[in-house]
Amino acid sequence: MSSIDDDFKIELDSIQKELLLTNLDEEGKLSCLKAFKVARLIGKHPKEMSSITKSMGIKITNCELGVFGKLKFQDPNIEVYNRLKQNYMGHKTLECKVLWDEAQNSSLKTVGSTVKNSDIEVIHCQLGCFREKKGHKDGNKS
Repeated sequence: MSSIDDDFKIELDSIQKELLLTNLDEEGKLSCLKAFKVARLIGKHPKEMSSITKSMGIKITNCELGVFGKLKFQDPNIEVYNRLKQNYMGHKTLECKVLWDEAQNSSLKTVGSTVKNSDIEVIHCQLGCFREKKGHKDGNKS
């Protein structure tokens, strides 16, 4: 998955780099949740995180909405699904931020599980990882 700003490079000072590096998982990757935390710690906008990590050879993983990564999800929540469909009628795509906002009514795990197991497509990653998801729900990549 390419980032929104593949050619945009953001330089970090040594303290910022250390804060980022101390939040990597055992595989040397930065989880979605920790990317938001690191952005706050280093004084950067979350949308810059994809460019920052890419320039350092670090991958962002485990999207909380199930777009990429290896997080395990539970069954979809029909109430959350119906609320999303009712509030955003006619849309097969919803922005990442809209879904995170919806999580305030339940939980991020519930919204992520519902999105992962539905026809809703996530667009405009808040971390800058993607504008639109490439591929299909069944795992076939285009």
